[in-house]
Amino acid sequence: MNRFTMWTRTVISRTRGTNRDAGAGFVEYAGLMIIIAGIFTLIDSLGLDGLISQAILGAVRDVIGG
Repeated sequence: MNRFTMWTRTVISRTRGTNRDAGAGFVEYAGLMIIIAGIFTLIDSLGLDGLISQAILGAVRDVIGG
């Protein structure tokens, strides 16, 4: 079996086989982490962290009656 035939069979098995999504979970996880880090950076750079924490504290106090 020559190299081209071996390569062709490998590509076909990876695109149609049971392991065709191998590694996709890592890419999706990394993308999600980048988005979350961007949101946190945006909140911090706009100075919304104090506003958000005060809103959460006010909501908790309304619920527990404090």
